[in-house]
Amino acid sequence: MAMLAVLIPLLMLGVVLVLGRYEELLLPQEDAGRREPAGVPPGAAAATSSPAPAGTPAPSP
Repeated sequence: MAMLAVLIPLLMLGVVLVLGRYEELLLPQEDAGRREPAGVPPGAAAATSSPAPAGTPAPSP
C-alpha cells in the first residue's frame, strides 16, 4: 500500500508532463515568430516608436 502512495503521484506527474509536451506539439503558439529578439531590452522598443501626435503635451523630465 505504501508503494502505491509513492507511485501514483509520480505517475500522475509524468502524465501531466507528457500531456503538456503533446499540447505544445499539437497547438504551437501563433505569435512565436513575432516576438522581439532576446537581446533587445524591453524599454528599447518604446524608445523607437513614432512620435506623439500634435497637441499632446511633452512628458515632464
